[in-house]
Amino acid sequence: MNLKSSQLEVDTWIKEHGVRYFNELTNMAQLTEEVGEVARIIARRYGEQSEKESDKNKDLGEELADVVFVVLCLANQTGIDLQAAFDKKMDLKSVRDKDRHKNNDKLK
Repeated sequence: MNLKSSQLEVDTWIKEHGVRYFNELTNMAQLTEEVGEVARIIARRYGEQSEKESDKNKDLGEELADVVFVVLCLANQTGIDLQAAFDKKMDLKSVRDKDRHKNNDKLK
């Protein structure tokens, strides 16, 4: 996935079908809601909670994609080049954290 092209694809969709972006606070609330849906599936399907019948057909991939969509919206409307930010984060993690997890006894 190329984040730059994904941001452009979302922006085009918003302009052609979505009329306009929701404001940033609304999108933050949307993001929270979507993350909650992901958490519900994970907690019930992979955690200790029992899965309700109504949750068994929920698609985790679709819910994760909803999260990505809203994140791309927020990046677009706040002028963030998410590809550049992600690349910078990966560079930082590769330097700062390159041995951190290898030396964590909890992960062995």
